[in-house]
Amino acid sequence: MSLKTRLTQTDILVAPGVYDGLTAGLAATAGFEALYLSGAAVAYTRLGRPDIGLTSVSEMADTMTLIADRVDLPVIIDADTGFGNALNAQRTMRLYERAGASALQVEDQTYPKRCGHLKDKSLIPAVEMAGKVSAMADARQSQETLIVARTDAIAVEGLSAAIDRAELYLEAGADVLFIEAPQTHAQMAEITQTFAARIPLLANMVEGGATPITSAADLQERGFSIAIFPGGIVRALARTGQEYYASLHKNGSNRPFADRMFDFDGLNNVIGTDEMLAKGAKYEGKD
Repeated sequence: MSLKTRLTQTDILVAPGVYDGLTAGLAATAGFEALYLSGAAVAYTRLGRPDIGLTSVSEMADTMTLIADRVDLPVIIDADTGFGNALNAQRTMRLYERAGASALQVEDQTYPKRCGHLKDKSLIPAVEMAGKVSAMADARQSQETLIVARTDAIAVEGLSAAIDRAELYLEAGADVLFIEAPQTHAQMAEITQTFAARIPLLANMVEGGATPITSAADLQERGFSIAIFPGGIVRALARTGQEYYASLHKNGSNRPFADRMFDFDGLNNVIGTDEMLAKGAKYEGKD
C-alpha cells in the first residue's frame, strides 16, 4: 500500500525515526507501517553532531538508498530546507525520489537550519517557501510521492502566523502539513480545527522538546494523521552506548554487560544471517 493510500484511512500512522538499515529493519520487524528518516538522527549518528544543518543532501540520499534496499516500507524523509532555493529543492526531490522515498518533508527555515525544537530559528519569506513547495511538486516523477510542508513559525512569529503560512503552503501544493513545535494542547487543537478536515496533519514527538508528549491514540483523537518519533531511537541507543563503553572501560570485559546486549548468534538472528546465506546457496544450486 502506498503512503498516499494509507493516509486515506482513519487510523493514525505512526512512523518511528530511523537512520540506517539496522534501525529500519528493527522498526519493520516491530510491525510499523512506515518509517521516518530523520535528518537529526543522521547528524547525531553519522556525524556525531547536533541538528544544525551540517548534514548534506548526498548523505541523506545515500542513507535513503540503503534503507530502501533493506526494507519494503514507505519512508518519509527529512529534506530540511530543500538544501537551498527552489532549484535546489527540485534536485532534492529528484535525488530522494530515485533513492526510494515516499514523502519529502521540507521546511521554511533559513539555511543552514536548526532542529525544530532549538531556539533562535529564522525563517525565509512565506512566498519563497510556497515557491519551493510548488517547484518540488513540478519536479516529482510520481504523484504518489508526497510533499510534507513544515513551518517553524510558531517559535518565531507565533501560532497565527504559522497557520497563515500553512494555508499558503497548502495552496502551493503540499500534501501534508507539519506545523512544528506547538507548545500547548490548546495550540494543537487550533491547528487541527483549522486544517484536519482538509489535509493530513503531522505531529512531531520529541522527548524533552517544546511540544507536550502524548500517545498516538491521543493524537488521532485530536485530529492528527501522522505521528513521528524521530530521534527517540538515537536517545535510547546513545544512553545504552554510553553505559556500555563505561562498563567495558571499567571492567576490561563485556561480561558485566552481557544481559543488556545480543551475543554473536543473537544479533545474527535479528539481522537474518541464516536466511540470507540460505538464499545465496539457492542461487548457487546448493539447496
